[in-house]
Amino acid sequence: MNKLKFSKDEGSEFYKELNSEVEKYFVEKGIARSGNKQMMFKIILYFSLDILFYTLMITSTTSLGFYVFYLLMGLSVLLTAFNISHDAAHGVAVKSKFWNKLLFSLSFNLQGNNAYVWGKNHNESHHLYTNVEGSDIDVLNNPLFRMTESQDLKWFHRYQFLYAPFLYLLYSINWFFLRETSMLFNYSSRTIKIEIPKIEVAKLIIYKLLYIGYMIFLPVYLLPFGWGTVLLAFLLNHFMVSLLFVGVLGVSHLSDYVEHPVADDDNKLNMSWPKLQMCTSVDYNAGSIFFNWTLGGFNAHALHHLLPNICHVHYLEILPVFRALAKKHGLVYMEMPYRKSLASHFRFLKRMGTNQSFTPAPFER
Repeated sequence: MNKLKFSKDEGSEFYKELNSEVEKYFVEKGIARSGNKQMMFKIILYFSLDILFYTLMITSTTSLGFYVFYLLMGLSVLLTAFNISHDAAHGVAVKSKFWNKLLFSLSFNLQGNNAYVWGKNHNESHHLYTNVEGSDIDVLNNPLFRMTESQDLKWFHRYQFLYAPFLYLLYSINWFFLRETSMLFNYSSRTIKIEIPKIEVAKLIIYKLLYIGYMIFLPVYLLPFGWGTVLLAFLLNHFMVSLLFVGVLGVSHLSDYVEHPVADDDNKLNMSWPKLQMCTSVDYNAGSIFFNWTLGGFNAHALHHLLPNICHVHYLEILPVFRALAKKHGLVYMEMPYRKSLASHFRFLKRMGTNQSFTPAPFER
């Protein structure tokens, strides 16, 4: 992974004032940056739903009921990741460092993924070097997609805006079976490589086997539906989770409004870190109570990237300050309805698939 240096600009003063105003807000309110009673309710709610739907799935008497509860469990687990796991990964779901680590580890590892790998990639790569190829692991380096100017333009890329939704169905399957596994051998088709401690390698393998056990083998053993029914439910669940995951996160950084900055020969970007976050992130319905509650603040992505040490339950109160300071310091805050961000995502795919060069579209509110 290329480690980058940043420059000073208007984003530096913006970030300094933003932190000052946010600190003032929490001091005046006399509250912590971590989760509150609402967050505690969400933690209990989502983990309870995970257990409830799994229990109903594993005791189903009809194939229809089995499919319904299997998919509801998958949806519940995804919402748990959005609302609980993500904030716990940043140490702000609750006050306790121990409980944050436990919540994060349990929720990720029991999905068959490795909390260490995801946390390291997310915090030390994506958050630091958003949308910079060679530094941000979430910048795709996949021959079937062209996402930056530096990637070769192939003839089939002109159709990527058409076949993208079908490949998006495979996102979580790819993560589970291929992406993390390739990292075991320090090989990745992505943009960076990481070293995984031996204990994490063991946990990665053990939890993947456990996941396959309770998601496939146990239902086959306990229920009368057979391999075909269970495997189909497993696939449908991953298809659903993949589409929702990409639909929530893909539109934030893959848009015809955002930039993919390139560092100079000295690995230095011509902008500050705060400005990088503002020009590489699209927020949608940031002030929506429903989106904040359901998506755990993922829809306020620029805000989260700049203030990852704050639980999402506080975003709605902080948002007006964030907007005002961005305007004061001359920084463009890209905020729009979800339908507009989704349209921008597919325009981006189409433009990247047909044009050798790419210039972000000017954002107008």
